[in-house]
Amino acid sequence: MDIKNSHCVITGAASGLGAATARRLHIAGAHISVLDRNLEAATQIAQELGGDAYGLDVCNTGQVEQTIAALTKKAGTPRVLVNCAGIGKAARIVGREGNLSIEMFQQTIQVNLIGTYIMMSHVAREMIAAAAETPGQEHGVIINTASVAYQDGQLGQAAYAASKGGIASLSLPAAREFSRFGIRVMAIAPGLFETAMTETLPDDVRATISAQIPYPQRLGLADEYARLAENIITNPYLNGTTIRLDGAMRLPPK
Repeated sequence: MDIKNSHCVITGAASGLGAATARRLHIAGAHISVLDRNLEAATQIAQELGGDAYGLDVCNTGQVEQTIAALTKKAGTPRVLVNCAGIGKAARIVGREGNLSIEMFQQTIQVNLIGTYIMMSHVAREMIAAAAETPGQEHGVIINTASVAYQDGQLGQAAYAASKGGIASLSLPAAREFSRFGIRVMAIAPGLFETAMTETLPDDVRATISAQIPYPQRLGLADEYARLAENIITNPYLNGTTIRLDGAMRLPPK
């Protein structure tokens, strides 16, 4: 997939991994649609990149449908979708006092997994419609964001690990379904990265975590996620799988 002049749609693009990906794909020549719940922050990123900003709740099917229609009308059919929107809450299944975390589980699955599925569905429909006009070509790349927690989730991460495991499991069947339209589907499973979720960690906790990462002994950088996303887009043989991006780290049980 040639990134230059392609329309790239990125969720969660107002900060962290999404913002870094938006910047890197912009440098590669793409037109960026910046999607985020925080419209003000999304607008700032879009203005920086000469792209378009949209306030969006990925769980709201009607809102997603309207947004995809609007951005397609303005900038053309999306060629790339990178799903970075998500939440990272933690709680035991059964708390110390017997309290349950069912509501938090439902919310995490709704945002991380179902939100990703909704976005993928609507963007893929636009890609498929374009494929009918020019068959036999590559028409799209979809990158979803899983997490290393899908394989080695820690105590308290049942909801998060389940949501990211679902995202990882989507890759192969979605890739198989969309293959005849020239659309690839991949997932990236980041380890611990420098994002809003980790920036509040105390220095001693950060040092302990970094010491557990074989190499390099530090948290991942958002641009390293973005670089992998760029490589996936430009490498046509990457399809239907999940790539860990973690410095060889394996999360301890707790």
